[in-house]
Amino acid sequence: MEECDSNCESCATKETCTDPRKEMNEQLAAVSLRMARVKHKIMVASGKGGVGKSTVTVNLARALQSRGYRVGVLDADITGPSVAKLLGVESARLTGGPEGIEPVDSKGLKVISMAFALSGTDSAVVWRGPMKMAAIKQFMSDVNWGDLDFLIIDLPPGTSDEPLSVVQLLPDLSGAVIVTTPQEVALLDSRKAVNMVKSMKVPLLGIVENMSGLRCPHCGEILEIFKTGGGKRAAEELGVPFLGAIPLDPEVAPLGDSGVAFVEKETAAKESFVKVVNGILDELEKTQKAG
Repeated sequence: MEECDSNCESCATKETCTDPRKEMNEQLAAVSLRMARVKHKIMVASGKGGVGKSTVTVNLARALQSRGYRVGVLDADITGPSVAKLLGVESARLTGGPEGIEPVDSKGLKVISMAFALSGTDSAVVWRGPMKMAAIKQFMSDVNWGDLDFLIIDLPPGTSDEPLSVVQLLPDLSGAVIVTTPQEVALLDSRKAVNMVKSMKVPLLGIVENMSGLRCPHCGEILEIFKTGGGKRAAEELGVPFLGAIPLDPEVAPLGDSGVAFVEKETAAKESFVKVVNGILDELEKTQKAG
């Protein structure tokens, strides 16, 4: 029987080791082994829900893929997974292989989500924190991600268990992107998300302002439905990069509902998103040089 090198009671009595520290170390080692083959790991976060964080995630993944990068998407929103729907693979189910759980393929993107393990699209995941954390850990340690240039991690909104778990499991995170909308209530929560990332010593790649004005299709005037410029002001106040603003675009919702990223079409949102992607790549380069 294998004994651990700690002084737990089970080892002292020569029984099989049940020290949770040993199990945790083994799990972390498994995560490290898988994630060592991923060059850049980026988490996309927000202080509150409804700001379009998952939409930014899947479009960032598609935009990077279109530039020739090998990309995976990990949906860490265990109780509210939406990445599968946005990528058009909500009917897929998880399968096993010789190298572990196989990620779902979405036109070349490797995707993992709790949605693939549910019996139906309306099934609810009613789990406490430890079970959600265990699922995220398994998504990293047991999934056959292979070699990737980018793994984009879509976090649930807020500053609670899931971001902490991701940071604990991935001490070499490349950075975080914060998504907000221009109105004050969203900016208030986005500031909390920024401070969360700073407190965890994760490189902050910048803030994205989503739903930033609507261009009138008739006269071209910008209609400030949720106001504009709040994300940029917040970035300046907090001393973090502002990656760009994505306008409200009537084409985004129907495209997302049909599983198509807006960067796959010639949309107004795509034109603005190019700046966001360039900003993220620039910030990654800066953090690499600084490191």
